[in-house]
Amino acid sequence: QVQLVESGGGLVQPGGFLRLSCVVSGSIFRNYFMGWKRQAPGKQRELVASISTGDSTIYTDSVKGRFTISRDNAKNSVYLQMNNLKPEDTAVYYCAYGRSWWANDGWGQGTQVTVSS
Repeated sequence: QVQLVESGGGLVQPGGFLRLSCVVSGSIFRNYFMGWKRQAPGKQRELVASISTGDSTIYTDSVKGRFTISRDNAKNSVYLQMNNLKPEDTAVYYCAYGRSWWANDGWGQGTQVTVSS
């Protein structure tokens, strides 16, 4: 059974930063793409960033240059560094894993990120 546990969300002012962390249990971590997705109220869940087993990365256009995804295979962990946060980044952020860049095989419970003054 794979479990993903996110942490690091919270309330931050525009222009601020947060670092999300996700610890993954089970033996899948090294063999799968890892990603971060988000869902804002009234909107569909979207892929924010994804990282391959070889540390290649992709980002949705709205976060390029502001967000950085990384992974630590020794700690079964994936991170999302979010800088210069904007109100439109407000959403529940989910850690996800999968066999492709879309990371659609499973996800965690989510952590709330709120960007507001």
